[in-house]
Amino acid sequence: MSSGSWRFELVDGPYGGISEGPVWDGESILFTHIGTSSIMRYSPESGEVSEWRGGLNHTNGLAWDSAGRLFGACSGGRSILRIDAQGANHVVADRVDGQKLNTPNDLAVDRRGRIWWTNPWNAANIDPSEVEELDNRSVLMADPQPDGSYTVKRVTFDTTMPNGILVSIDQKTLYVAESNSDRLDIDRELRAYPINDDGSLGPYTVLHTFGKDANAVHRGIDGMCLDIDGNIVATAGWPSAGPGPMIYVFSPTGRVLETHPISCTRPTNCCFGGPDMTTLYVTSTDGHLFRAETGRVGWGIYP
Repeated sequence: MSSGSWRFELVDGPYGGISEGPVWDGESILFTHIGTSSIMRYSPESGEVSEWRGGLNHTNGLAWDSAGRLFGACSGGRSILRIDAQGANHVVADRVDGQKLNTPNDLAVDRRGRIWWTNPWNAANIDPSEVEELDNRSVLMADPQPDGSYTVKRVTFDTTMPNGILVSIDQKTLYVAESNSDRLDIDRELRAYPINDDGSLGPYTVLHTFGKDANAVHRGIDGMCLDIDGNIVATAGWPSAGPGPMIYVFSPTGRVLETHPISCTRPTNCCFGGPDMTTLYVTSTDGHLFRAETGRVGWGIYP
């Protein structure tokens, strides 16, 4: 258990435009800069930040599978990509029920290799000529097949703008941030869906509600990661309403264990890294990369 406020240090930025999708690869932090369609690499050992990969068409979230393969939610390309270290990008999924995906936002991979992602519509991350074909903004799942292909299924039927997503350590729960900040009549929620063996989801439990305000919209959770105790560490909030930009720590039952203010307009996503996995890295809508020593130990499916 950590105590006291985490002290966030600016590592790099702001670049202008959104930074997102931080992941730890065992030696460095990879994170996306959506506006330049690039993945950046930060080495804690050298302190250097450099472009690791370009040409990724507004890729947002990143996630490893248990074998160390990197996947990205390619908003501009309306697809899920496997991003090889050698430089090749492979489209894993770009349609569901015969229609083009919306703008994939964030993703998580479970131990079976199933890829779960949120599929909202983010017009800022896509060419204005593109048309939204689906009549829903849902969570989708790509199930790997023996021939190497994936079968894509819609798994939520009750979301309006899903955002951050996580699979619990025991693989039994899918955490989803329902984060539509454009409507005053919808609560921003942290939801927990039980995962059935066939990949379908049971009815969700609301773990936390950020509430409504008559004059302003509360901003709920954007991105999330896990610590080794299964607690959910989440980026949320903005200066417009509520307690402001914040890092929350929720128990698996939704109890707020800790809150930590952060000095940016809107924190977007987070991950643990470092040799002992106790450093939290946070990205923002202004293109920052922050870090803080937490006293908590992070968990990831890889490395």
